[in-house]
Amino acid sequence: MREIKVNLKERSYKIFIGAGILQELKRILKPLKLGDTAYIITNNTIKNAYGSYLQKALRQAGFNAVFKTVADSEKSKSLKTASAVIEDIAKYETKSRIFIIAFGGGVIGDLAGFVASIYKRGINYIHIPTTLLAQVDSSIGGKTAVDLSQGKNLIGAFYQPRMVIIDINLLRSLSNKEISGGLAEIIKYGAIKDKPLFQYLEKNHAKVIAKDKKALEYIIYRCCSIKARITAKDEKEKKGLRTILNFGHTIAHAIEAAGGYEKYTHGQAVAIGMLAACQISIMLKLAKKEIFCRMEKLIRACGLPLKTKGIPSQKVFQAHLLDKKFEGAKNRFVLIEDIGRVKIIENIPAAVIKAAIKNRLN
Repeated sequence: MREIKVNLKERSYKIFIGAGILQELKRILKPLKLGDTAYIITNNTIKNAYGSYLQKALRQAGFNAVFKTVADSEKSKSLKTASAVIEDIAKYETKSRIFIIAFGGGVIGDLAGFVASIYKRGINYIHIPTTLLAQVDSSIGGKTAVDLSQGKNLIGAFYQPRMVIIDINLLRSLSNKEISGGLAEIIKYGAIKDKPLFQYLEKNHAKVIAKDKKALEYIIYRCCSIKARITAKDEKEKKGLRTILNFGHTIAHAIEAAGGYEKYTHGQAVAIGMLAACQISIMLKLAKKEIFCRMEKLIRACGLPLKTKGIPSQKVFQAHLLDKKFEGAKNRFVLIEDIGRVKIIENIPAAVIKAAIKNRLN
């Protein structure tokens, strides 16, 4: 079992990574004094696959367990769903001291973290991510949010979990498509901060897709270590350091919104968004075409899309204007200079952005 600490003074917490580590819950959770009842927010797919496994581990650790299922869809990240979950929690709070477990992928993590941040002005919660994407990225860093029809993650808060428990065995039931979605974020980490990781993926992506445990543990640990370091230095994205984690995400979020959160998964959209960002980098003479070619080759090899289909470019452009990192009319993009090195650029001409978006359409 590997261990990483996210150093945030009184908000510090640990990330545990390993195969079968849910069996260690008694040892790693008890010292936190979280409460007596775990309120587990998940979806039916995860509950049916792993609910009894988690419930048994919690009972052995001395905790009661209550499950709350929500739809397995981005649409669960809504104020309506958050309100329904909070009202349900309030029923149990009269009899127990509740803490929340986010047991699922990015949607579950965002929703559960948001609920934890606002119920009684904040209660304890932990992440047990069940997708590769959540294990390497969204479960770490304390970003919580729900969506509006106008855009993704427009209502939220920075609220850190008490712990993140990454059990690699939970990835066994994932499809190749779901593994590929996680690989998009892993490629991102290599592109922004870890050239050796990018090179490892170029040679070993097939092992990851085949769910080789050693390969998975290696890449998950590398990604979590990077995010832990960046989060510790810039928890609330005030210094600009954490902004680099959004490489590819400006256009990705716009693609998701323009597609009604149904046409493309987050990982697929990030893959396309990274290629759009690379093209902008080339047009601004920040990067050579060779960088784009390497990104495109790896993204294709990982089973991810290179272009969108059936989404009007103008709709994507309009959606990107609602990016939370923009300041009024001043846009802000994370662009690549070389593998492992990126740069934040502001006030990119609209014509350049539109051209990159159009290039990503079939």
